Amino acid sequence: MKKTTTVFIADDHPIFRKGLRDVLKEDPSIQLVGEAADGATALQRIRELKPQVAVLDLDMPQMNGLEIARKISDSRLPVSLVILTMYKEDRIFNEAINAGILGYVLKENAASDLLNCIHAVVAGEPFISPSLSSVLLNRSLRRQTFLDARPELQTLTPAEKRILKLVAEDLTSKEIAERLQISFHTVENHRAKISEKLNLRGSHSLLKFAFENKDRL
Repeated sequence: MKKTTTVFIADDHPIFRKGLRDVLKEDPSIQLVGEAADGATALQRIRELKPQVAVLDLDMPQMNGLEIARKISDSRLPVSLVILTMYKEDRIFNEAINAGILGYVLKENAASDLLNCIHAVVAGEPFISPSLSSVLLNRSLRRQTFLDARPELQTLTPAEKRILKLVAEDLTSKEIAERLQISFHTVENHRAKISEKLNLRGSHSLLKFAFENKDRL
């Protein structure tokens, strides 16, 4: 028998939420522990209920799914996240991936994809609706082309790569230090070494580089 997985859902459309509930009922190993119709309530309830998985609509009043994801990441809550969306756009998909979201499901495919997605993300594995495979392939090709053009990126250590990604999220050195639980001085040293390896000059050159290339880092 599968271990029970606790799930929270958030969507501002009551009829769609009912549809999600019906999908979840198909799997006896999934326990719905709560739901919300707006982002602010969703974040509060997730903090209180601590579900293993939170299924979030991308577009909600007060706070959207990506904003909730970033706050959950900052709070280090042990919740695996799934984003539900109607969009197939590269930009939104990239923002979700950059926010650390493991599951990305198109609303039109929720009935067929959601259960598989929940089981994947709770196991720490990514899941993306198969119909988005072309978007994922385009992202991979763009990233590889970028890496081929900037081979010096391969010289960065894992710690430096992580710092660079957080710089791309427009976090300050202080905010990065708090998130990674390291000292401000250590972050500043990493930033200096990254700039040196990437041959970046000027006080804002690293931020500019990271922000312009955040979807390829």
